[in-house]
Amino acid sequence: MSMLEAYNVSKAFGGIHALDTCSVAVEQGTITGLIGPNGSGKTTLFNVMTGYERVDTGDIRFNGKSIVNSTPDKVFRFGIGRTFQLTRVFPRLTVLENMHVAAQRQGTRALLSRWSTSHEQRRALGLLDFVGLTHLKDTPAANLSYGQKKLLEFAFVLIAEPQVILLDEPAGGINPTMINQLSDRIRTLNKRGVTFLVVEHNMEFVMGLCDPVMVMHRGTKIAEGTPEEVRKNPAVLEAYLGD
Repeated sequence: MSMLEAYNVSKAFGGIHALDTCSVAVEQGTITGLIGPNGSGKTTLFNVMTGYERVDTGDIRFNGKSIVNSTPDKVFRFGIGRTFQLTRVFPRLTVLENMHVAAQRQGTRALLSRWSTSHEQRRALGLLDFVGLTHLKDTPAANLSYGQKKLLEFAFVLIAEPQVILLDEPAGGINPTMINQLSDRIRTLNKRGVTFLVVEHNMEFVMGLCDPVMVMHRGTKIAEGTPEEVRKNPAVLEAYLGD
């Protein structure tokens, strides 16, 4: 069953068509990869799916219901979480304080209140343990490595218990050990029923983790299949190597 869909979506920025009648469907229970050359529209697709950009034409559906042009907060409440290419953590707050903000979902105003329940705090600590950051819970986020910030942002998203998570270049700029750790966490969550859509340039990461894999080029999907099928697809090779 399709959980998250873009149907004939177009989005232009001036004369640049970032998305051109693009249709993709993320099936429930999958770890779906989304790859393509730079400028192919992957992040714009993420943005229209999560309310950070409005579509010009087309529809976005979640569990069969149109959510097109909903605000990011509404999309979040529907059960869709996401990370960003550039991590969005609060650098002056500690790791645990960042989780508090995520739990309250009220920006830095959340620091004016205590944890709503002890269960909420235990859950935050449990998620930090899940991503391997418990030992850094009292450390300012500014002092974390880039990879640790990505893991914190991942935990930040998980606290809301989303049904589907969109990961925007989760392996970018982090070391192989941390990439393996992240892959393990994604697989664990997937076994628990969480669906993933993953944009990534690290082909080894995508092909080892995702099935199916979708390929975008010039604002639309040009191929979809198993990692092996995508590797052998002539249209995919042409898109990456140039026309």
